[in-house]
Amino acid sequence: MKPDITAGGRTFQIINYTVMFILCLTFIYPFVYTLAVSLSDAKHILEGSVFLFPKGFTLSAYRAVLSDQGLLHSLFFTAMLTVCGVAASIIMTTLAAYPLSRTGLKGTGIILRLIVFTMYFNGGIIPTYLLVKNLGLLDTMGALIWPDVIQTFLLIIMISYFRGIPVELEEAAKVEGCSNFGILVKIIVPLAKPVIATLVIYYAVSYWNMFQQALMYIQSPARYTLQIKLYQVLNVFQQDLTNSLDAASAKTVLPENLKGAMVLVTAVPILFVYPWLQKYFIKGVTIGSLKG
Repeated sequence: MKPDITAGGRTFQIINYTVMFILCLTFIYPFVYTLAVSLSDAKHILEGSVFLFPKGFTLSAYRAVLSDQGLLHSLFFTAMLTVCGVAASIIMTTLAAYPLSRTGLKGTGIILRLIVFTMYFNGGIIPTYLLVKNLGLLDTMGALIWPDVIQTFLLIIMISYFRGIPVELEEAAKVEGCSNFGILVKIIVPLAKPVIATLVIYYAVSYWNMFQQALMYIQSPARYTLQIKLYQVLNVFQQDLTNSLDAASAKTVLPENLKGAMVLVTAVPILFVYPWLQKYFIKGVTIGSLKG
């Protein structure tokens, strides 16, 4: 039987649902509006009559954006960066989190304090740039991966999760002659799929949206990330994209169309990843925080 809801409880539910509904609209409307603008022609955009649905439906803005070979190259490079970066970050974070999660390791407390210290203070932009330069990583994909290959916050989440795995499993494996690395690969990692999936999402979003590091370390247009290309399109090359269209299509395209189309082209790929990992994401964050 469902418990009877008091008048106060019912009032709270109404207020709660109302607030959540308003928040959902606040989050969803910008995306819907951007989609509508990207699919509308110049006339209706100039009139200010586009709100929820496209008016004067046209794909000219998307044709302009997708006809840019530089954008397609940046899309491919960013996808490669995301795949390689996530793989490197997950491996390095796992290798760092496992020993730090074991209470038997001497100096763990000091090491963790030093790691947390880097969340509040760092060497600064110039020393980091000089370090990347001296390592020979400038204008390479490595410059976008190795300086931030492990994020402290995500490392702490994984450490917290590993600490919640029963020690008895490791002891039983050691009795059977399993090495520490074997325990990590055969026992810890399979049990840590939820938190690994959580970290995959965080790292993937970080690499996909990488802008500042690419702006500092990359000079070759062949290695521009998608966000750098987005910045150029929105602020520098709008006229070049418009000129690539035929006369009929150019009349239906405004900077607003191009901005909307470009934003959606860069955002949609990473949005498709989330539904596949959603259950792991929620479970990993919840369990990781509770076990911490």
